[in-house]
Amino acid sequence: MMATTHAFAALAVVAPLAHVSPELAAPLAVGALLGGIAPDLDVVLTHRRTLHFPVLGAAPAVLAAGVAAVAPSSTSVAVAAFFGAAWLHAASDALGGGLEMNPWSNPTERAVYDHLRGRWIRPRRWVRYDGAPEDAALAVVLAVPALVVFDGVLAAAVAGGVAVSLGYALLRRRIAEWSPEWLE
Repeated sequence: MMATTHAFAALAVVAPLAHVSPELAAPLAVGALLGGIAPDLDVVLTHRRTLHFPVLGAAPAVLAAGVAAVAPSSTSVAVAAFFGAAWLHAASDALGGGLEMNPWSNPTERAVYDHLRGRWIRPRRWVRYDGAPEDAALAVVLAVPALVVFDGVLAAAVAGGVAVSLGYALLRRRIAEWSPEWLE
C-alpha cells in the first residue's frame, strides 16, 4: 500500500478519539501520522523487515494504549497513536502485494517479515500493489474521517495527500518502467 494509505488509515483510527477529545487532536494526529509512515523508513535497509513488526508490534501498541487510557496526556496519546499506527501499518502490509517494483510481471511471496516466527508472511493481494486502483480508492475512503474531524493545516495536508495518492496511482505502472533496473 502507498505511504499515504497507511497515514490515512492511522488518522481514521484516531479520528473518533480526536472528535471526543479535541484537546488531544493534535498529538493524536502527529503520533498517528509518524507511526503510519515510520515503518517505511526501512526502504533503504531491508524493506518490510527492519522496521516492520506485524506480530511483535502488538505488545508496545497495547501497552502504550493502556498507559494513555489510564493517564491521558498529550505525550501518552501521541506515543500510543504512534505505536498503534506503526503496528497497523506493518500488519496491513500482509494484505497487500509483495515487495517487488513490478508485481504484475514477477510477483513474490514476501509481504512482511514476522520476527516472532522468523519467516516472511505471504501477501494476500487484497490490494495488488502500492498505487493500484484499489489502493487509491482505499486511500480516498480512509482520508474521509480525517477530513471530517481535523481542520486547518492537517485537513489541507490530507487533501494534498489525496491528490498525491491519485497522481501516484495514475502513474504507478509508468514509474516501474522508468525506474533503473537496480531498483527492481
